[in-house]
Amino acid sequence: MNYNEIGIRALQEGNTEEAIKAFTQAIEEQPNNPLGYINFGHVLTSMDDVERAERFFQKALTLDETSATAYYGLANLYFNAERYEEALKLYEKAVQYGLEGADAHFMIGKCLERLNQPKLALPYLQRAVELDENDVPARLSYGIMLASMELFDLAEPQFRKVVEQEPGNSDAHYNLGVLYAVSTNRTNDALYHLEQAYTLDENNEMARYAYDMIKTQL
Repeated sequence: MNYNEIGIRALQEGNTEEAIKAFTQAIEEQPNNPLGYINFGHVLTSMDDVERAERFFQKALTLDETSATAYYGLANLYFNAERYEEALKLYEKAVQYGLEGADAHFMIGKCLERLNQPKLALPYLQRAVELDENDVPARLSYGIMLASMELFDLAEPQFRKVVEQEPGNSDAHYNLGVLYAVSTNRTNDALYHLEQAYTLDENNEMARYAYDMIKTQL
């Protein structure tokens, strides 16, 4: 087992200090291998040490400008710092250089959403769901995007699937309730899901407000 593998195992066991030691040794042993810098960047990210994490990801990219995981790690830093335009370019680079799975597509969609480009975001969120049908956050975001564009017939099955996958998901119940309230005559279904939303999450004031509004109109 090499130092990178030791560090990853330490991280999985919650031992950050041992992970840092192992990744430091990995870098010392192979200073031209980007993997040690990428792994160290992930540790620093988990510690909210953003400036140092950025430097480690950037160092990895100077060693290998095609490293998809380095682009992805740096993109996550920028997204969390609300630097969406920069994050978007890096997520696109990660996909360009072979990063597989739903995550990068989901994050490209979220960047475009934050940049108020819903029509561009939609296909990326859709692709994320296609790549991982069990990705609840991606499916919920996809449904919300569809609903925001008034594509209610397409949004409903997405919300219903989330409720099926996670019956305790307050946000899914809320969005399904609002959808029924604004686009159908299914008042009882709207009330049911809105009630579920604020029952599951007492801080979901929007669900309670929408529920009370509908009740006053009956």
